[in-house]
Amino acid sequence: MYNRWQGKCDACGAWNTLAQEASGPPVPVPGASRAAARGKGRIFPLEGLQGASMDAPRVPSGIGELDRVTGGGFVPGSVILIGGDPGIGKSTLLTQAGAVMARAGHRVAYISGEEAVAQVRLRAERLGLNDAAVELAAETHVEDIVATLSHGVVPRLAIIDSIQTMWTSSVEAAPGTVTQVRGSAQALIRFAKTTGTTVILVGHVTKDGQIAGPRVVEHMVDAVVSFEGDSGYHFRILRAVKNRFGPTDEIGVFEMTGRGLAEVSNPSALFLSGRDLSAAGTAVFAGMEGTRPLLVEIQALVAPSSLGTPRRAVVGWDPSRLSMVLAVLEAHGGLKLGQHDVYLNVAGGLKITEPAADLAAAAALVSSLAGVALPADTVHFGEIGLSGAVRPVAQAQARLKEAAKLGFNRAVTPPPARDQGEKTPLAVTTASHIADLVARIAAGGRRNPRPSNG
Repeated sequence: MYNRWQGKCDACGAWNTLAQEASGPPVPVPGASRAAARGKGRIFPLEGLQGASMDAPRVPSGIGELDRVTGGGFVPGSVILIGGDPGIGKSTLLTQAGAVMARAGHRVAYISGEEAVAQVRLRAERLGLNDAAVELAAETHVEDIVATLSHGVVPRLAIIDSIQTMWTSSVEAAPGTVTQVRGSAQALIRFAKTTGTTVILVGHVTKDGQIAGPRVVEHMVDAVVSFEGDSGYHFRILRAVKNRFGPTDEIGVFEMTGRGLAEVSNPSALFLSGRDLSAAGTAVFAGMEGTRPLLVEIQALVAPSSLGTPRRAVVGWDPSRLSMVLAVLEAHGGLKLGQHDVYLNVAGGLKITEPAADLAAAAALVSSLAGVALPADTVHFGEIGLSGAVRPVAQAQARLKEAAKLGFNRAVTPPPARDQGEKTPLAVTTASHIADLVARIAAGGRRNPRPSNG
């Protein structure tokens, strides 16, 4: 907010995007005190931390993976912002969710600012959902949208595709600008809170994957969900980044098919399909995505380099984390990696963020350098410290149970933080130091010699 003309926005750095907004006198509130009417504010009661509280009511969407991410269904009056790359399947997912809720007897409205009604109908026909009673419209004026949705029985779910195309008469700026996006979002959020309608806002993303527009919109909404995936893979991941009514970092996994998005009930089997059991440089990581255990293959390639500065390339993992693991392997594992190119890849296009993947990445790197294939029935997880110590991670039992369910028999893990008194479903081998892992893989190579990769 500025008290004079400003050519450049300090928040986003864009020029000529600020618009003047007139501020009128405060609107008197019925029942307010005389002090409040004079601008001094009213006194409201404060409550303590103790007391009865009820869980937020839920309206299931009918799609299990979507309900998992939202925390059990849509909360009436909540606003959800969903972002993702163009063509990733956002409109397809929301069309499917809207059709399922409409078939359940709820009023659902789909407002598109990018496509004509005929285009939305063609998508619904391709998905086999054209018999659902979803109300469609192609409109971008927010005041008209609010007036239309408020007429008669308010909808249970309103989908706005997308927020960047909306504009409001209360702001004098071009559609798509920061001011218009903020003003349009404010009007739609106000509509959701006053009517109890769940509003889903579709947002475009920038080149670095961030939702385009002012970051204040992400703070205004109740949940921010990202729809991730790679055009080279057929699966999509729905990830909760923010959720006022449920857990964050929860994921839902979908598979893109000719009939739309299909739920994947066992994503671990999907990510492990097609792996080479006898190849050196691969390790299976037992990870956690929210409350869901997830097994994924980590691939590594360590090859001699002719360059003065060897290459370090990583896909699906933090590059700085890879540099740290390499330094620990050199300093405390006795490996010489300074003259080798190192490539690390998380198979399937999944992106891993938790430190528990350190041990699996280190095992894949040592396996590739030694030319030794790791046992195909073994999973790895554990965090590596700068001293070379392998530290315990959370939810170890859930990781082991998921591995046992998929047919794995052994696991290499850190020493347990404390005796939990629970029987492990796998044969567990503990590695308290990175040197233990290196020695174990080297010993396996002496028992089963394989040709080295150089």
